[in-house]
Amino acid sequence: MNEKTSETKNMKIVVLGGTGLIGSKVVNLLRARGHEVVAASPSQGINSITGEGLTEALTGAQVVVDVTNSPSFEDKAVLEFFETSTRNVLAAEVKTGVIHHVAVSIVGSERLPASGYLRAKVAQEKLIKASPIPYTIVRATQFFEFVGRIADEATSEQTVHLPSVLFQPVFSEDLAANLAKIVVAKPLNGTIELAGPDALPFDEVVRQYLVAHHDPRTVVTDEQAHYFGTPLEKHSLIPGGKNALLGSCHFADWLNRTTPQR
Repeated sequence: MNEKTSETKNMKIVVLGGTGLIGSKVVNLLRARGHEVVAASPSQGINSITGEGLTEALTGAQVVVDVTNSPSFEDKAVLEFFETSTRNVLAAEVKTGVIHHVAVSIVGSERLPASGYLRAKVAQEKLIKASPIPYTIVRATQFFEFVGRIADEATSEQTVHLPSVLFQPVFSEDLAANLAKIVVAKPLNGTIELAGPDALPFDEVVRQYLVAHHDPRTVVTDEQAHYFGTPLEKHSLIPGGKNALLGSCHFADWLNRTTPQR
C-alpha cells in the first residue's frame, strides 16, 4: 500500500474501542503522525450501543475506525451488539459527514457459519457494505496474544485437544501498524485480509506456546476438536485470497521475546 497517495495532515480520526489492545496501539500511532485522534469507549462517555456522545465525538471527523468487541459471546447477545453498534455508528457518520469507515473483522467469517460470533461479524460487514459511507473492512486472523486463551478453552483436565488445521496468527503490533496506514489511505470499498507471516499447524502453535511458558499441559492432536464450539476445516483460519497483507513478526520470535526465561 502506498502511504503517499492520500494521507491528509491533521485529520480527525475517531477510534471506537480506542482503549483496547488494538485500538490503543492505533491511537498512539496516528497521534504520533500528527492526527487528532479520539479514543472512544463507554469509559470516555462515548457509547456505540446507547448512542451516548457518538454524534458529538464524530463531528468534524473524516475517519472512524471500529475495533469494538462484544462483552458477551453468546449468540444472540453478540449479534445484537454488532448490529446495534454498527447501525448507530453508520447513522452518526451520515449525520456528521464522515468519509471513511474502517472496521476490523475476522478472516474466514463466512466459512464458519456454526459460530454465532462469526455470524455476527458477517452481519456487521453486510451493514457496512449497504451504507452510503465509503469503507474498508480489514479481516484479520487471530492475535498471538490470544493463543493462551485458546489453550484454556480447549483444555480438559491437563489435556488440550486441538486439530492440526492451518493457523496463521498475527502480532497485534503488526495489525495496528497496518490499520494506521489503511486509516489514512483512500477507502477501498472492499475487504483486505491480514495475517501473520507463517501458516502452521494449529495444535503445534499451541504446543509451542505451552512449552515456552513452562506449562505442564499436553496438547493432543484431535481432528474432531472444535474451536470455541465450532468445527474447523484445513483452511478455515487462514486467508482465502492471494493478496493478504502479512505481518513481519514470526510467532516463534514473539514467543522468545515475551516468555520468561529459566
